[in-house]
Amino acid sequence: MTSLILQTAARYLAPLLLLFSLLLLLRGHDDPGGGFAGGLVAAAAFSLNALAFDVRSARRALGVDPRVLVGVGLLLALGSGAFGLAAGRPLLTGRWWEVAVPGFGRVAVGTPIVFDVGVYLVVLGMVCLIVLSLAEE
Repeated sequence: MTSLILQTAARYLAPLLLLFSLLLLLRGHDDPGGGFAGGLVAAAAFSLNALAFDVRSARRALGVDPRVLVGVGLLLALGSGAFGLAAGRPLLTGRWWEVAVPGFGRVAVGTPIVFDVGVYLVVLGMVCLIVLSLAEE
């Protein structure tokens, strides 16, 4: 499909969708959102790119094979649970550390955000794998 209107809309909407997906990811632990919703919105951005242009440009915009995203996401999600086990607690028990971030001061970083990032990558990779594979056919 070569629609000038769709291509122009995709150029403006895809970055906004990716930013919104990051917002959903970061606020999802305490509010609605999280890794699953954020991953779906990010996958929608790449699917829109595939519809507006072609699958090759969507894969180029993604920058990495979707199967790699799924593997890394699964490792992150599983690894976040290992911190609880290492501390003698049940699997997926939340652990937090305070990190000094220049300009922000001390920020609490925990395993729940690592788990959410893993889910985000798994959902993004699986949806892109399915959509891009179907679009190629």
